[in-house]
Amino acid sequence: MDFKVPPKSVRESISAEEWQARVDLAAAHRMAFLQGFSEGIYNHLTYVVPGRNDRYYQIPFGMHWSEVTASSFMEVGIDDGEVKRGEGVVERSCYCIHAPIHKVAPQARAIFHTHMPFASALTRLEDPRIKDIGQGEAFLSGVIAYDDSFPGPALDPAEGVRLAKVLGEKKVLFMANHGITTVGETIADAYGKLYYTERAAQVQLYAMWTHQPLKYLPQQVLRETTRSAAAIVQETPSPAERHFDALKRVLDRKEPEYAT
Repeated sequence: MDFKVPPKSVRESISAEEWQARVDLAAAHRMAFLQGFSEGIYNHLTYVVPGRNDRYYQIPFGMHWSEVTASSFMEVGIDDGEVKRGEGVVERSCYCIHAPIHKVAPQARAIFHTHMPFASALTRLEDPRIKDIGQGEAFLSGVIAYDDSFPGPALDPAEGVRLAKVLGEKKVLFMANHGITTVGETIADAYGKLYYTERAAQVQLYAMWTHQPLKYLPQQVLRETTRSAAAIVQETPSPAERHFDALKRVLDRKEPEYAT
């Protein structure tokens, strides 16, 4: 199958809101590849189809993230895993992880699951926690859930149900011996959490590699920083939206075909 040739007339048959969601999700795939977050044809970035609660966008299994366009996405049934629009193979672990979380977590319109190298390296440690040792880490304090068990590949929706319970109301899930999942009400929000989680993990590992004692933030400073972060998130447009718009401008210059 030639994944570079998108289905015809997708844009003409859907709403402007649906098309924009496809454009943004395509941008997320392209930028995740450029920033080193992807792993071959594996990992998954999904988003619930606007105006619906029964299906989500997923790329056909086998498509590389560097070739995703707005027209590429299948619409997959949350309840049955069947392709409702588009064509291609539904990657099993994507459905088993994402569909149950989409179904029960209101903050998870977007779900981004990756094996990013630095964050995934932390999941291999006995203590995978992001430490409160800097501003970026403090901004993530309180939004990360940690799953301390790895039952094997996610090939049954029951695993997604379990992960949804571990995630709770948080926005980031560290999956033991596995990878990272971020969620958001918007694509920009989920991507921002993906980006800054990886940056925090990278900086923490660099600090740990010096074998010098880590310098933790005082509790008062940590509390004030997390309060400031919560206030900043409420701005319009949000920092996540500003960041994601900037990333799309990069793609507009380098790979404008993502929006086709």
